[in-house]
Amino acid sequence: LGIKDMAGLLKPKAANMLVGAIRKEFPDLPIHVHCHDTSGNGVAAMLEAVRAGADAIDASIDSMSGMTAQPSLGALNAALAAEGIETGMNNEGITALSEYWEGVRPQYAPFECTVTMKSGSADVYQHQIPGGQYTNLHFQAFSMGQADQWPAIKKAYRNANMMLGDIVKVTPSSKVVGDLALFMVQNGIETEEDLLAQAETLSFPSSVIEFFQGYLGHPVGGFPEPLRSKVLKTGTSNAFLPVQGRPGADLDAYDFDQERKKLEYKYGNSITFKDVLSSALYPAVFKEYMAFQEEFGRVEKIPSYAYFSPMKLGEELTVSIRKGKEFVIKLVAMTDVDDAGNKHVFFDVNGTPISITVRDKSSTDGSMAREKADKAELGSVGAPMPGQVLSVKVKEGTSVAKDTNLVVLSAMKMETVVTAPCTGLVKRIMVKSGDQVQGGDLLVEIDEKAADVSRKSETSPGGLQPGYGSSIDEPATRVKK
Repeated sequence: LGIKDMAGLLKPKAANMLVGAIRKEFPDLPIHVHCHDTSGNGVAAMLEAVRAGADAIDASIDSMSGMTAQPSLGALNAALAAEGIETGMNNEGITALSEYWEGVRPQYAPFECTVTMKSGSADVYQHQIPGGQYTNLHFQAFSMGQADQWPAIKKAYRNANMMLGDIVKVTPSSKVVGDLALFMVQNGIETEEDLLAQAETLSFPSSVIEFFQGYLGHPVGGFPEPLRSKVLKTGTSNAFLPVQGRPGADLDAYDFDQERKKLEYKYGNSITFKDVLSSALYPAVFKEYMAFQEEFGRVEKIPSYAYFSPMKLGEELTVSIRKGKEFVIKLVAMTDVDDAGNKHVFFDVNGTPISITVRDKSSTDGSMAREKADKAELGSVGAPMPGQVLSVKVKEGTSVAKDTNLVVLSAMKMETVVTAPCTGLVKRIMVKSGDQVQGGDLLVEIDEKAADVSRKSETSPGGLQPGYGSSIDEPATRVKK
């Protein structure tokens, strides 16, 4: 039996009571306990679990332990040894491994929770953010320009969780809670009353819509009302269709052989079955990965510190391609940004001068000031949050009905379908696929007075229909309606 405490909510006494009760009822059942140490109670909780009869517990090497990771392996090993419980490990060996990983860890510092979290924090008992999601959510907030609102996001996560029915939070359901929390903070929504009052005019993240449609299954006790009906626009002609029965029951058989042929035609004969699975599960992510490889090659040979952080002038590194073949690369010089937003970079590679031209994203991304949506005008449709435009679903001069899909946005795998707040004529489209936008930037302008009900948009109303992916992926056409 696996007991998974993904947020680290299990307090020491509760761990003893839970494991003890199970052990009493099932004396021969193997019990394995997993927890995170966000609160700082992890070591104590796992010791109590062992005392109550747990057979296995999870821990992290000392230099990687604590906070949103698992409790310290060395600390647990020493404490158990003092109680006469032998694990087969010695602390000298654990220390040697810990020292190695202590040197590796700083290379991945930008992705750590330590950007905002310097120690364990008992506020996890309030917000209940899983340890594995905490760092991802913070990085997502940072990328969306919300890093300074982290305390508000943690509070919103707690509120969003309760609004969704206090659901079990583990991938992918935890993502639904996180997406809704970020969405609420971005749009200044603090309470369920505020959310319900604005629900009919909001473009909710796709993951939230799919949750209420039932694509993750049905939570114990059912979906919370009236929020579900508001999000799905129940009772309207543009309602999102709920899933009947088990979500995967309507999936057609997937043709792996056909997918392999498509990938081999596009990328060559080096496609593996792992590539086929990656494309089947995450088509857009796999496409981005292959495009990255085509542009930059196999970057796994580059030292991690040079991959994650820019080289400094005069810095030199060695890249070992294979035994006996190395490249010694030195950054010699770099020009200022030219009028096209490019920099010319000069290297010395094994004694040979090489220059390349690269686009300076820091000087080009988001540099264009965009027109803001007019909140006083219903037809002035703004971006609900910062992100990238994945696709534009309508054309200028087209009549659209209320709730017609207009634009699909993505911010760190959080996808949002922006729909028409009213019926009217598409007067202006201010973005195109690939554009970066900030919250409030004008996306589409709809003229309510010029509505022509006899003309129909190429994109039918109804927003997210069954089969639409909640990640960055395109609509999954193989799901039956």
